[in-house]
Amino acid sequence: MQKEVCYHQGSIYDLLGSLMSMADRAGVGKSRSDSQFGSVRFILRDCLMNNSALLHIVERLELFLGKLPDSIRKPVLSELTPLKELFLEQRPPRFVLTGSHPMPLLEFVARIFAPEAKEPPARETLTGLYRWQTITLGQHGSIEILDARGADTAALGQVGEALQQQPADVFFFVPGEHATGAATENEIARLENLLTADLKGGLSARVIELQMSAAPPLLKEQTGTPGIRATLIGTYSLDGNVQRVLANQLPNEARVELVRSGGDRHAQAEIAELLVKSTTAICAAIGAQPIPLADLPILTTLQLVMVSGIMYISGRERSLRAATEFVGALGANVGIGMVLREGTRAALKFFPGWGNVVCGMVAGAGTFAIGRAATVYFIEGASLKDARRAFALHRKRRVAIPGKQSKGLSQTTTKS
Repeated sequence: MQKEVCYHQGSIYDLLGSLMSMADRAGVGKSRSDSQFGSVRFILRDCLMNNSALLHIVERLELFLGKLPDSIRKPVLSELTPLKELFLEQRPPRFVLTGSHPMPLLEFVARIFAPEAKEPPARETLTGLYRWQTITLGQHGSIEILDARGADTAALGQVGEALQQQPADVFFFVPGEHATGAATENEIARLENLLTADLKGGLSARVIELQMSAAPPLLKEQTGTPGIRATLIGTYSLDGNVQRVLANQLPNEARVELVRSGGDRHAQAEIAELLVKSTTAICAAIGAQPIPLADLPILTTLQLVMVSGIMYISGRERSLRAATEFVGALGANVGIGMVLREGTRAALKFFPGWGNVVCGMVAGAGTFAIGRAATVYFIEGASLKDARRAFALHRKRRVAIPGKQSKGLSQTTTKS
């Protein structure tokens, strides 16, 4: 019997609910299978996935994963942590500008975050001095920045209050080109005070010194200031190359917003790799469970969410319809073709032990292959033909099952 899962405009709740209920009816969490369906056909119309819908998926997935054996459940749930940070807790990165250089704030933002953008950065709203300001970067993202330059003693208290309410991720220190030694020492002391205030807010921010000239770095020699010494990343020129450094230093929840707006393919590929790694581990664990066919709708949902997540990282909107069309174009159709392939995999589950392990490895390899193909196409800008090659190359890769093998999954996800 064929079941049809229809999706109309709105949230993805009904889609996932249908998938999960079908899995429940098929015997998920039971000792034996009672599968009620022979194939699944997806019809997705105008499916754009927001954070609320994604949260709903994760909550239902966590309920399902709670039924797995203890040895697998904990490592699999740990794979969900970076995904929740990246996509569910996503927020604009927060920066504090210090030093004495007089460059206008929007010009500073443009030189780092939008050096080649056609649309210059813009403030969303006007706020008071020494307050967080939201600055939009084109159509795909924004940052929050607090300009603390020139703050006197009273203003430093105001900045400290703002930092305790919303801690910074990174402090930029931009010294004046003609500042005197005493003025520079005062600016460094202000930076040390602000770092202390920021730490009270609950985060340990990093510090980057930005140079406008060939003058030697100033913060590198600050051995007597423990806050600066512990948090200094390095000294860099004031240009767009700083974005790559930031993408590696920001907390996960602030990374996606930055790489979406900046268009740095290298940084986008790193986050996509993390998404593929975690989704592969989860699918491998679910695929190894001794429940023929019951895992198919869940694996399919996870794979589509993974592809739509890679699309989102690349600067596109999350769309399950587009993700489904892409997977179908690879030859890994979500419809009858996939069910025929998955039927072979499910048949192995009737052989306890080794059959389950093989099933998990097949599910993981297929997920990894789809993820790599999506990365090649949406982020690296390759052709669909190249994406199909990547899919064919990686779908036979051996993938470890969390809790089953000692070798980490990261060893299996290196790029070719």
